[in-house]
Amino acid sequence: MKTEKNILVAFILNISFSIFELIGGLFTNSVSIMSDAVHDLSDAISIGISLILEKISKKKPNEEYTYGYIRYSVFGALITTTILTVGSILVIIGGVNRIINPRIVNYDGMIIFAIFGVVINFIAAYFTKEGDSVNQKAVNLHMLEDVLGWVVVLIGSVLMKFTDISIIDSIMSICIAIFILINAFKNLKNILDLFLEKAPKNISIKNLKNDLLKIKDVVDVHHVHVWSMDGISNYATMHVVTRSDNQKMLKNKIKKDLKKIGIIHTTVEIECMEEKCNEKNCNVKVYNQEKHHHH
Repeated sequence: MKTEKNILVAFILNISFSIFELIGGLFTNSVSIMSDAVHDLSDAISIGISLILEKISKKKPNEEYTYGYIRYSVFGALITTTILTVGSILVIIGGVNRIINPRIVNYDGMIIFAIFGVVINFIAAYFTKEGDSVNQKAVNLHMLEDVLGWVVVLIGSVLMKFTDISIIDSIMSICIAIFILINAFKNLKNILDLFLEKAPKNISIKNLKNDLLKIKDVVDVHHVHVWSMDGISNYATMHVVTRSDNQKMLKNKIKKDLKKIGIIHTTVEIECMEEKCNEKNCNVKVYNQEKHHHH
């Protein structure tokens, strides 16, 4: 599986790089390199976790996990994003601390490290850009942040070399952290939506009902539930009231229509006109009117 291989490459690059970075940060006495190292190390750990969970998420459904293990991938994204959030908050605290008590920084060393940083992280980002699970997106977000972080460090270290204002270092590390936090929160919202079974953004229940009502012999559609396991695979269940005798054809038509809008698995309960649905939100009136028409 491509996703797993990509995440593995990213993991190896990241873990070796964060060790290299810690040494660099100590050597140059730069808080933005050190903060980046902390960030990268937390990345590497979380990438390791998502790698394991991504692997589990590919397992087939069984009697215990009737939907399969897809949610494990989302769980991986949750852990990754949480680690990132905590890491960023620590970086901000460290940066503020440095502004209050400035220290001497080795600018030349920083420039050299930053060039390495941009190159290595760019390669890692390139490897993780494909794949569309939430988990893969979370990993790729990390990689892109790392590239940006290093570009900022590079520009900053060049500026400091010529101006000798060492506070730039701390300000950079705070800016990087804030940028990461904003993205992490966006990610967190998507993950929560999935866990709270919110209907997928790209599917309007209203339009879905209207489309199905256009099908010949469909009298009413109610009790519609749409949810997603991982932000890609969508599922739906619904009750469909019909005056048609050919239920098989109707069911196939409904499933085909829903596949077009990205619902891969639909469960349809067919009800005939006379049936009274026990669900509270059912529209009983429709059937009565229909019955009058028939007289």
